[in-house]
This record gives sequence, structure tokens and C-alpha cells, in this order.
Amino acid sequence: MYEERASRLDGAVVWTRTVDRRAGDVHPVLPDGCMDLLWADGRLLVAGPDTHAHTAGELPATQYVGVRFAPGTAPAFLGVPAHELRDRRVELADVWGAAEARRLTDRIDAAADPVAELEAVALRRADRVEPPDPLLSEVVRRLEAGGTVAGAAEAVGLGARQLHRRSLSAFGYGPKTLARVLRLQRALTLVRAGVPYAEVALGAGCADQAHLAREMRDLAGITLGAYAALANRETPQPSGSRTTA
Repeated sequence: MYEERASRLDGAVVWTRTVDRRAGDVHPVLPDGCMDLLWADGRLLVAGPDTHAHTAGELPATQYVGVRFAPGTAPAFLGVPAHELRDRRVELADVWGAAEARRLTDRIDAAADPVAELEAVALRRADRVEPPDPLLSEVVRRLEAGGTVAGAAEAVGLGARQLHRRSLSAFGYGPKTLARVLRLQRALTLVRAGVPYAEVALGAGCADQAHLAREMRDLAGITLGAYAALANRETPQPSGSRTTA
């Protein structure tokens, strides 16, 4: 069972998932441009930005709580460039040190409401760090709306090389990859709504259905039909939530 709500941390989402392994609860984690702070059966971890689907069993746990950060906002919070965590799940101890990670883990483990406590950890940390780069937030907004990388770069006054360098730190990869990931997410939202695949392709910004099929294969590792079957089989789960079972 998956649930989520908007966080008190600007732009973030707080989510929970309970996994029943006996029921064969499996859902791939697909790229979404986000990064997550996770509490998984008493472990605190960081999920970096993905460039491909992650398979079942990567984080074996039954109870997950997460704070999912909007694209480009987690590096300032974590104090580490996104590209260093690309396609990785690491212990928080490797990012903030063993003593701090243990202190926070003990605090969440002892809390009556681990969900609220994990969010509180994020809020306290966010108050002590510099805010995310507003220029890159504008880049995300434009790409989410289907704009081009060139158009986004021009709008924020950055050259192609400048944007690429700053994107590596903020998103974990270049702006063209981010644009592909966000386009995929637009497509998956339409698929979950039951829109016909040809209309999904055009609505998401792909050239045609064959183009969308290639993007699904390259980024998600599954077909549109397989994804639709998963979405229909279980409680809808945003493709970016960082749990696999």
C-alpha cells in the first residue's frame, strides 16, 4: 500500500509504503528527476537521481517512509552534488557521517510517528542550508511544461556549457536527460489516466508512439502495456517513489 501527501517542506512530498512480500508486491522504480531521504525498516538512506529503472529487491524492507525532493532541490539539502549519487542508494552515514546518521535513526525509530519525525528532520535541516538555485528551479518548470532545453537556457540566461555543468550538480545529469525523464513522467501520468497510447505520445511531447516506446524501453525498461498492467493491478504508485520489493 502506497500513500503520499505534500510536505511542509516546499516542493517536497512525504510518502509511505508497506510491502507484502507474500503477495509478490513488485513495482519497478522509474526515473523521475527526484531524490529521496528514506527510512526503511530502521535504516536511513539517500536515493539518488535515476537514469534507468531500478529492479526489485534493491532495498529489501517491508516498511518505507520517504521525503521526495523536487528535481534540483536535494543537493543543497544533502550537501553533496547530485551526480555523485546518480543511480545509487547509499546509507545516510556515507553522506552526513556515522554519528549524525545514528542519532537521527534512533530518533526516528523511537518516534510514535516515524513519518512526522522524518519530515521534521528534513525541515530542521532545510532551515540550516542555502536554498536551491532559483535559476535551475525555473529550468525544471519550463522542461516540465514541455519546453526545450535551448529555450530554458535562454530564459535563465545560461549558456549551454554553464547549464550542463550546473545541471550535473543539481540533477545528477545534463538538461537533455532531465527533459527526457520529465517527458517520460508526463507520459506515465497519461497512461495511468487510461489515455490511448498514441494520444499519450503526442500529449507527452514525443514525435509518435514509436518514439514513446523507445523512451519507455531505454528509461523504464518495460513496455507501455506492462506499465499499464502494473498501474491497474495495485494501488497507484508514482513511478518515482524509491522502494522496490
